[in-house]
Amino acid sequence: MATVHQISSQNLECPICLTLFNQPKLLTCSHTFCKDCLQRISQTQSDKETITCPICRKETLTPGGDVDKLQTNVPLSSLVDEVKTKNPTCTVCEMDEKPASVSYCQDCGKYMCDSCEKGHSFWKPFSAHVVIAMSEVLSEKVQVNRRRRCKKHPNDDEECFCTGCREYVCCKCGMLRHSKAGHDIEEAAIHEEKLIKNINELKKGVKSKKMTIENHIKFIKTQRNEITSLFRKLDDDIDKTYEEYMQLLSARRESLKSQVKYLSEKFEKELQVMETESQQTISHMTAMEELVTNGMKVPLEKDALFAHDTLCDNLKSFLRRNDPDDRSPIGVTEQTRKIVFRRHERVNELCLGELKGYTWDVQGGDVSPPWDVKADVNLPSGTRMACIARAPGGKMAVGSSKGIHLYSPNGKLQQTVQKDVSVSRIGFLSDGRSVVSNMNNKVSLYTPQWEKLDVTFETMRNFEGGLGGLTVDRDDNIYVGYWELREILVFTPQGGKAVRSMMCDGYIPMQIFSFHNTGKLLLTDESTVVCLNSEGKKGKVLKKDGMAPFPAVCRDDSVIVAWLKNNEFLVSIDRYTSDLKHVRNVITDFQIQCPWLVMLPRYRVQEFESGEIAFCTPYRLYIFNAI
Repeated sequence: MATVHQISSQNLECPICLTLFNQPKLLTCSHTFCKDCLQRISQTQSDKETITCPICRKETLTPGGDVDKLQTNVPLSSLVDEVKTKNPTCTVCEMDEKPASVSYCQDCGKYMCDSCEKGHSFWKPFSAHVVIAMSEVLSEKVQVNRRRRCKKHPNDDEECFCTGCREYVCCKCGMLRHSKAGHDIEEAAIHEEKLIKNINELKKGVKSKKMTIENHIKFIKTQRNEITSLFRKLDDDIDKTYEEYMQLLSARRESLKSQVKYLSEKFEKELQVMETESQQTISHMTAMEELVTNGMKVPLEKDALFAHDTLCDNLKSFLRRNDPDDRSPIGVTEQTRKIVFRRHERVNELCLGELKGYTWDVQGGDVSPPWDVKADVNLPSGTRMACIARAPGGKMAVGSSKGIHLYSPNGKLQQTVQKDVSVSRIGFLSDGRSVVSNMNNKVSLYTPQWEKLDVTFETMRNFEGGLGGLTVDRDDNIYVGYWELREILVFTPQGGKAVRSMMCDGYIPMQIFSFHNTGKLLLTDESTVVCLNSEGKKGKVLKKDGMAPFPAVCRDDSVIVAWLKNNEFLVSIDRYTSDLKHVRNVITDFQIQCPWLVMLPRYRVQEFESGEIAFCTPYRLYIFNAI
């Protein structure tokens, strides 16, 4: 009959840490693990409300990520406590009542009483065996090497491994039971070598990933130092001018210093968030690496091996994540570089100067800088604008009856492509490919080099559904609107038939825009701007009497709307939140040239990547920027 300690060697070890259970916790799937092991697994999972069993991969609810609230395996905990306080009996003696052991032979795999230990020491073949005292075994200072003996053939070592059953077997069992069942058998040493090799490769991956993220953190700190230097220079400029007008300008000085402090703390906070996220990523990887490394302690089988496979898969999935993008901290620094201090020259003005290059929030009490015309250019001769879209590389694409014209933010025509295509709508996928619709609603796909791809979209022609808008969402789905049907069809970049359709709640989808973060749509007909959810239900609506709206969704999901006064050709541009709440006025009553075809009220507005706003009439392009 097996002793309590022998039972513990077989059944009382956690499949993850491979030691006696410590505060064993039960999952709903009935598998048991140490509390600390479950806590470390929970830290590596994105969903803190559940924990996935490493063996069967079933989920158990853990509200708030607190594994301490899981049910304790009380019988198992009691048995572990008993094992820890009780010496194992001698496994060499053949008498019924075996004496307590005083030592353990690592080579024989046997517990020995005092008498058996003396006999063992006199045998010359055993002279080189490693014998450890029970005090060291019970204190867990020394890891016990357990010999794998076959349960059916006790005299035979388990020198083979069945990959199908995931267990060690002796050679006899391998040939008699597993080979006949069609299972793959390999040497135990080879299996263990593969296991260790896999662990080492994962450890190398962790080391490389950690190094990449640590370099990213160093880069963030470099950007922070540069920002600190830039803001220090702003402080110096402000202080120098302040000394010249001290008696008159003390109040203004404090205002400007407050603005600098606000911006410095704002950008510092953004970089701190990036650094904290990167540090957390390293912590999660370290925890996962420690769990996987436990597989090198002893040969793994059954539940322990299933648990280890799951942990390895989790770590592999984590290592496949994209590396941190240095463009985010660079973007914060670039914003800072744009901020400069401009002093006023007239001494009698009670205004020290102002900070340029940053748009302030009027709802918070700040004043946005004024905007003015940066460029006013004619479109190429003989063309008529049909659409505009923000293009890769910071350009603006103007679609017309004679192809697509690419303009820089200063209004220079840089390139004309697809000169033989009468373009109706343009959109761009995340990889730089373009989606172009002609005047008959035929949609085509082009490479970033403007080479046409062999992809067909089964769209309705103009005479079937009417010409509507076109946009591309954050997942590269392509939305094509139909004026007469008041419907939108959704396609994937692979072409073919539409994957779904959505009605527009009675509105005409003359223009369609997609919000990047929320997945909502913005559309406009002749007089109304409206938000639609993914089911086509309307949200907030914008409308002004006597004014025609021409909207666009910006890079940050804010909305700009160009309002045109009927018959006056005066344009005002307002900025709104993604929920169409008014933020500020950008341009007020700007006089545009009367278009040649007054009966064709086709106007478009869009924001450049660099922040300038483009407003296009059928034959002219206006570009506005902050002074």
